[in-house]
Amino acid sequence: MAHYDVFNGDADGMCALHQLRLAEPRAAVRITGLKRDIALLQRVRAQPGDSVTALDISLDTNREAVMSLLRGGVTVLYFDHHGSGDIPRHPALEAHIDLAPTVCTGMIVDRYLGGRYRPWAVVAAFGDNFDRAARALAGSLALGAMQVDALRDLGECLNYNAYGDIDSDPVIHPASLYTVLERFADPFQFMQSEPVFEQIRRARRHDLELACQLQPHTVLPGGCIHVLPDAAWSRRVRGEFANTLANRDPRRAHAVLTPNPHEGFTVSVRAPLATRRGARLLCEQFDTGGGRSAAAGITRLPRDRLPDFIGAFERAFPQTAS
Repeated sequence: MAHYDVFNGDADGMCALHQLRLAEPRAAVRITGLKRDIALLQRVRAQPGDSVTALDISLDTNREAVMSLLRGGVTVLYFDHHGSGDIPRHPALEAHIDLAPTVCTGMIVDRYLGGRYRPWAVVAAFGDNFDRAARALAGSLALGAMQVDALRDLGECLNYNAYGDIDSDPVIHPASLYTVLERFADPFQFMQSEPVFEQIRRARRHDLELACQLQPHTVLPGGCIHVLPDAAWSRRVRGEFANTLANRDPRRAHAVLTPNPHEGFTVSVRAPLATRRGARLLCEQFDTGGGRSAAAGITRLPRDRLPDFIGAFERAFPQTAS
C-alpha cells in the first residue's frame, strides 16, 4: 500500500507537513507545486487501500478528486484553513479544517500534535502573515526576541519562494526545497547550515526593493492596486509585496497583479489587516479566484477584465477600515 503527501508549496504547507512527518515519519509519494497550484489531489494515482494526507489546499477546489479517492477505497487525512464548502461525511475521511481568519494550516497541525514541533508552526504562521498569532505561539516557547525575528524571516522567505507562474520562477522549486528542509528538526539549524536559505533571503530582499520603487496603478479610497512588470522577479515577489503593503498600511486593502503567460494577470489580494475580511468574496467574483477572507487571489484574470476587477475592488473595499 502506498501513501501520498499532498501539500501547498508555501511556508504554511511545507511547515504543516514537516511537523507531521517529524512526529509521524512515513515513506510517501510527495505532490506539491507553486503557491497557486492547489488542485493537486487530481494528480494522485492511488489504489484501494492506499492513503493520502492533504495539507493547505482548498477542499472545495479538490472536492471532486477527494470524492473519487474515497469512492476508490482510499483513506484521506485533511488539514486546511481555506474555503471548504460542505465537508463530506465519509468513514475514510478525517478532516481538520478551521476557517477562522487568524488560523493557518501549520497551527492546525500544531494543535493536532499538541505543540510537539511548535517552532515550525511559528514559521508557518509568520509565512502566512499571521504576525500576532505567530508571536502568541512563540510566547509559549523559551525564545528571545532575535530568535522570534529569525523565525519570522524564515517564514517569509519560505513563503516568498513559493510564488511564480512557471516552475523556473522561484529560487528553488518547493519540492526540492522540502527535501532540504525535512532533514532539520530545528529551524535555526536549517537557517545556519543550508546555503539555499541565504540564496532565497538575498533574492527576496532584491525583489522587494524593486517592487517598492514602483508607483501604484490605481489608488482608491479603500486601497491600492499595483501592476508589476512582466518579469520573473515580479512574479516571485507578488505575494511578499502584497503582505508588505498590508503590514505598512493595515487599514487599507491591497492588490498586486503580474502579467502571466495566458495574456492576462495573476492577482494577489490582501484585505485590510484591521478587519481581515473581503478578499475571498472579491476574488470569487472571477473565474479561477479563491482563497481566504484575509488573503486571496485570482490565477488567471483576462487582461480585458482589469477594469472590472478595479471596479469590484472598489466596491469590496469602499473606504479605509476603522
